[in-house]
Amino acid sequence: MKQWHIFLAFFRSGILAYGGGPASIPLMQKEVVETYKWMDDDEFAEVLAIGNTLPGPINTKMSGYIGYRVGGVIGLLNAILASILPTILLMIVFLTSLSAYKDQEWVQGMTRAVIPVVGVLMVQLTWQFLTKSKQGLGWKISIFLVIISLIIIEFFHIHPGIVIAVLLAYALTKRGKQKEAAKE
Repeated sequence: MKQWHIFLAFFRSGILAYGGGPASIPLMQKEVVETYKWMDDDEFAEVLAIGNTLPGPINTKMSGYIGYRVGGVIGLLNAILASILPTILLMIVFLTSLSAYKDQEWVQGMTRAVIPVVGVLMVQLTWQFLTKSKQGLGWKISIFLVIISLIIIEFFHIHPGIVIAVLLAYALTKRGKQKEAAKE
C-alpha cells in the first residue's frame, strides 16, 4: 500500500503541475506534508533547498529522495516513474493535438494563462517558507536574507544554487547552535 501511495502522490503532483518544476513544488508539498504526512514543512523546505542546489529537474530530484526515504530503492524508482509518467503521456497527447490547433486564439490564450497561475503558486509557497523562516530566524534576519539574496542573484549574477547552499549552511549552523544552547 505504501508503494501505491508513493505512486499516487507523485503522479498527482506531476499531472496537475502544468508549468514545470516550480508549479509542481506546492502540489508535492501538499501531498508529502499534508496528505500523507511523510515530512513536516521544515523537512520539506530542507529537501527543496538541497534539491535546488543540484543540477536537473527539481521535481524528479525531490520525488526520488522522498520516495527513497519513504519506500527505499523501490520507492525511489516508483516516485521517479510516477513524477515523469504524466509528462510523457501529456507530451504525446498534447503535442500531437496542439500542433494541429497552434494558431487558434484559444490555444494561445491558454498558454498565456499559465504564467499567472504558476506565479500565484510560487507566491503562496514563498509566503509559507518566509513564515517558517520567521519562526526560526525572526522577521529581521529573514527579510535581510531575502534582500541580500535578491541583490546577490540579480546584481552580482551569482547562481541561485550557490546562494541557497550558503543560506542552507548558515541555517544549519544556526540550528546547531540553538540545539546546543537548548541542551545547556
